[in-house]
Amino acid sequence: MDPRVTELQCIMPLENIPSILKHGILSNERAAKLPHESVAMTEVQERRDLKQVPRGMKLHQYANLYFHARNPMLYKRKEQAANLCVLCVSIEVLELDGVVIADCNASSNYVRFLPPSNWRLLEFDDIFALNWIHPDDPIAQLRHRSRKCAEVLVPHAVEPRFLIGARVVNRTAEEQLRALGFSLPITIDPGLFFR
Repeated sequence: MDPRVTELQCIMPLENIPSILKHGILSNERAAKLPHESVAMTEVQERRDLKQVPRGMKLHQYANLYFHARNPMLYKRKEQAANLCVLCVSIEVLELDGVVIADCNASSNYVRFLPPSNWRLLEFDDIFALNWIHPDDPIAQLRHRSRKCAEVLVPHAVEPRFLIGARVVNRTAEEQLRALGFSLPITIDPGLFFR
């Protein structure tokens, strides 16, 4: 794996943390059966609902993780940063049966779904770039924007045992996360949240 991939990440509302500590990071299909808060965009979820992973399951049957959460999804939610955390997940999930990687946003019309062993096909320079803006090339910007949201798709759920920490925007969010029972390491990382 690319040496920059030391963890996988999941953008999560703080109020979901007690459920995640109990049930793990759930697929959209499983999460729908529990009370939870979502940061997902409706129009994207509608596309994801129709998507089937070749030789796999429906996209909403996978728990999705990002290689780098400083992406267009988190940018759209940057005003909510005080109520969010980015959960850090062990890269050991890449070894689980049925895990698939998507070389860009999994709802894209141009996504490639790959086994984790094909990680070299991903554009990690684009994934880990601090932004995706190409003012003189709108096509390059669209491609880069989608690549920033490359995903790891884990069948059904990421079990709590794979959680290794969290990142938050400030000390207040750290205190809230601790108050919710989160005992793993927490990093204050305002840059991740576009601050």
